[in-house]
Amino acid sequence: MDTVHVRWAHKRQFIGWDEAGHGVAMDALPESKGESTGVRPIELLLYALGGCTAMDVVSVLEKKRLDVRGVEVELKAEQRMDDFPHFYERIDMHYTVTGVQVPDEAVARAIELSETKYCSVKGALGPQVDVTTSFTVVEPAPPGPERPAGE
Repeated sequence: MDTVHVRWAHKRQFIGWDEAGHGVAMDALPESKGESTGVRPIELLLYALGGCTAMDVVSVLEKKRLDVRGVEVELKAEQRMDDFPHFYERIDMHYTVTGVQVPDEAVARAIELSETKYCSVKGALGPQVDVTTSFTVVEPAPPGPERPAGE
């Protein structure tokens, strides 16, 4: 069983930590009586979704023995504002995978497996959240010329 703690600090700021001592500061925007000293709690969902799926994508691509050098995910989300709760109605995820001769098909399949089978965060969102994905595969930059020492 996972356990986390959340404690009110002041105004709308809360501090959370897990059993290993990892912490996160959460706060509201000034228009909601916060001071923007931390991540808004709803944004933590985006961090979790991005981290969860990115871990899966790396794992699947490594199992295929592909030369992956980097994975980055950009998430853009729209909240429902006409009624409470203001959950995310739409989340657009764009993956940038850097690697040597990494096939598009392998990346597409890794993302699909994450979203449909492995990622617990994606599974927890439910059908009311429209999640779209796209990706770009880029070759790593060739090494630059070596500079003499002292420059």
